[in-house]
Amino acid sequence: ALSVLVLDSGSKSSDWKKIFDGKELEGVDRPLQVIQCGWDDFHVMSDGPFSSSPCIVNVRVSVEGDVERKRVVTIKPAFVLVRNEVCALSHDRRAKLFGLMYGNVPSVNSLKSIYMFCERPIVQAELNRISREHGDKFLLLPQSYFASYQEFFYGNSFPAVVKVGSAHAGYGKMKIANHKDMEDFKSVLAVADKYCTAEPFIDGKYDLRIQKIGSHYRAFKRMSISGTWKTNTQSSHVEEIAVKPEYKFWADEASKMFGGLDILTVDAIHNTKDGKEYIMEVNGTSSGLLPSRQAEDDAHIRDLVLSRMAEEYGKKPEPNKVEGKDAAAGDEKEQTSQADDDVEEGERSVDAALIQE
Repeated sequence: ALSVLVLDSGSKSSDWKKIFDGKELEGVDRPLQVIQCGWDDFHVMSDGPFSSSPCIVNVRVSVEGDVERKRVVTIKPAFVLVRNEVCALSHDRRAKLFGLMYGNVPSVNSLKSIYMFCERPIVQAELNRISREHGDKFLLLPQSYFASYQEFFYGNSFPAVVKVGSAHAGYGKMKIANHKDMEDFKSVLAVADKYCTAEPFIDGKYDLRIQKIGSHYRAFKRMSISGTWKTNTQSSHVEEIAVKPEYKFWADEASKMFGGLDILTVDAIHNTKDGKEYIMEVNGTSSGLLPSRQAEDDAHIRDLVLSRMAEEYGKKPEPNKVEGKDAAAGDEKEQTSQADDDVEEGERSVDAALIQE
């Protein structure tokens, strides 16, 4: 079997074994085995290209019929789907991400892009590059970066929003009313020993989220009904809207970041003062889904994974036979190289049957 390791745990996680049930890879005779867990529930060991098993993962999974009991299974992951953040307030699991990267395990999104998304300034740097290239077609909020409290000097308008480190879901963010309050914040930043970004506060009429999963797009408009300025942390009204050409352009340009993003969301805000829509941030593989559309979007993610796996493990076309003695002799080196590639492909398609410890 080909093992698909799905990193998705928590109250909003999906049942990926059920989602993949009955699905097969076109052109591949081996069945799929889906193993789902969180970043805390597995250990990884990887070897270099000399090994026929470049990546071994020991996973703690629930015993069927008793979710409280756990057993350990050992797999050789053929593919990884990541739907949880690698870094959060309570954990930093980049060491495990490095293990999967060391074994060159294919994934959605790519493991390289997931690593880059661990730090907010790296993502913002890519957005800055895209904005410089396209100008008003990819409009960003004016944001400044400070490596520590020692460099911190905010010279833009108030009120302002400061973001400390790379926390998600509204954590590490403050709204600062004036320069006196900013000085107080600077003293707190000194204790935190973190980098920080600062930007003018936008009085938004509504937020936008543009979602892209493979070639499928959605757009949502969100309006707060709780009165808080952090519309993603309290009660809000969300409605699906038409995907305008400019929204599709945002998603398409963002999808080129870090070698390509299969799953992403672009968050933007509508400024009540000038009527313009400003891009605030881009989220990657762990982007949340609207509950009323989650079943459909999970199916899009499943089909995306199957497509990527078929590219990786499907049958490759046979090379054209070269006729003529002289041509065959001249292509001896090329044929040897092709044989080496075939060996590497065989090593990559390792047996991934579960082994209970």
